[in-house]
Amino acid sequence: MPPVEKPSSELESARRRVLVSSVIGSVIEWYDYALYGTAAALIFSSAFFPEFSPSAGIVATFGTFAVGFVARPIGGFVAGYYGDRIGRKSTLVLTLMTMGLATTIIGLLPTYASIGIWAPILLILMRLVQGFAVGGEWAGAVLMAVEYAPQARRGLYGAYPQTGVSAGIVLGTAAFAAMSSLMPMDSFLSWGWRIPFLMSIVLAGVGLYIRFTIGESPVFAKIKSSHTEAKHPLGEVLRAHPKEVLLTIGARFAEAGNYYIFSVFILAYAVDYGGMSRTHVLLCVMVAALADVITIPLWGALSDRVGRRPVIIFGALFMAAAAYPFFLAADTGSPLLLAIALVIVMGVGHAAVYGPIAAFYAEMFPARIRYSGMSIGYQTASVVLGGFTPLVASSLVLWSSGAAWPVIMLVSVTCLIAALTVAVCPETYQRSLMEEPGDLPTRVVPASPISGQLP
Repeated sequence: MPPVEKPSSELESARRRVLVSSVIGSVIEWYDYALYGTAAALIFSSAFFPEFSPSAGIVATFGTFAVGFVARPIGGFVAGYYGDRIGRKSTLVLTLMTMGLATTIIGLLPTYASIGIWAPILLILMRLVQGFAVGGEWAGAVLMAVEYAPQARRGLYGAYPQTGVSAGIVLGTAAFAAMSSLMPMDSFLSWGWRIPFLMSIVLAGVGLYIRFTIGESPVFAKIKSSHTEAKHPLGEVLRAHPKEVLLTIGARFAEAGNYYIFSVFILAYAVDYGGMSRTHVLLCVMVAALADVITIPLWGALSDRVGRRPVIIFGALFMAAAAYPFFLAADTGSPLLLAIALVIVMGVGHAAVYGPIAAFYAEMFPARIRYSGMSIGYQTASVVLGGFTPLVASSLVLWSSGAAWPVIMLVSVTCLIAALTVAVCPETYQRSLMEEPGDLPTRVVPASPISGQLP
């Protein structure tokens, strides 16, 4: 194979801009989305469901949390259609605008005490809009990074936007921790919780400015110039690639729901059953999310060398094994032990699964229907697992009178399903992004940090 040519400075500059845009846009989207999860665990029960008992109120607010995941496949399908028909960039601008507006409106909503039943109704409506927006964001953000990446560094490039989920958790958690520590608790519960939501409009403006400065994905630009766009991308995915859709759904069982066990459900569990303070638990989650941000790119880069499958399978099995000791740490009531357990399970288990997923999914589908294929697989798993897992977990704990063993079983079984699914998947890291998944893989020579060709 001929040596890989050094890319032009213009190409390297474009790659950097796209990578920065994908990461920042993803962080902003997930900051908005994470705010709701934190508020659902700590605030919304009393503000929007005051007539419920404390335990039932937590279940109800986690139910509204789940509603956002119901809308995610719809957002994914719509964004996938336009992303494959019109372009990745334009679709991403729309998703960011939608998310910013919905989150800001949540910060302005009256509570149950002001307008009664309309308060939770409006909250649920805005959560649906949030779900629609984030459902269209993920595939586009990672696709821009992966389709711009050198062939031998797609796992690394695709992993960077993946850090947006945990970085959003960090920012959202930090915002709530700051507000709760800087003001009396009565003021925080009354109006202080709104400030992080209202900040969304500013962040969205910054993200939109950055996204307007980048160009279209070079892979989609080739499709557009050759007039080979799919006329009905969603139908083509379901008709021609049902196996790939099922495999991508199964591959997410390890992290799609369990991430919210470790970042959302634990906020309520550690306070109600571990006896920890809200501030301490928020700080524990924030530290673990920072570890996730650091390690996700490392696992993505490793998948460029050894393949996607071994890294993802390892992460899934690690999380399954870590579930029991994790809840042992949570039950001690020690914030230090909880922080250590969260850092290990997030930085090793979750990051190993989540880091390579973007490149793995992109390599599973043909370029002309890639946005749709990735969105269908990823967001279907999100609605089946992600939104309902905190609700199911909180219900299981109520059923077991405070025992964690049903949640441990839930985490372990879902992780084993993911490991078995990925074990039967084909290895994809040597494929060209312009070839059909059924074609023979194209060998690529690992690129140096400043080299590589566009796929």
